[in-house]
Amino acid sequence: MSEENNTADQASEHDVLLSAHQQKTDNSSVIENSIDLESDLINNLPVNISVEVGRTKFKIEELMRLTQGSVVELDRLAGEPLDLRVNDVLIAQGEVVLVNDKYGIRLTQVVPKTERLKQMDK
Repeated sequence: MSEENNTADQASEHDVLLSAHQQKTDNSSVIENSIDLESDLINNLPVNISVEVGRTKFKIEELMRLTQGSVVELDRLAGEPLDLRVNDVLIAQGEVVLVNDKYGIRLTQVVPKTERLKQMDK
């Protein structure tokens, strides 16, 4: 009789281990699917990309005097690299290029990830 109980205990323990393994596998699958879903969501978020030639500051009075043909002086020298910004965070710098009669930017320097993260904290 004790041999039957021992066999039953072993079978029960085996079922528990199989059940735990199956649950772990199911949880792993859920986590993988969740990560895929989050990755898909993140990869499909829209971002604003801008290329900045330079900046300047005006008083409202000066701004109101601008008309067609006015020249606005910027803070950069000719030939200096342009800034590539994503959601107003500096990502890279580069130079203007033409691609099929459209403007583009050839990246000449990419801002290190640590510097980009610092800009996001501001």
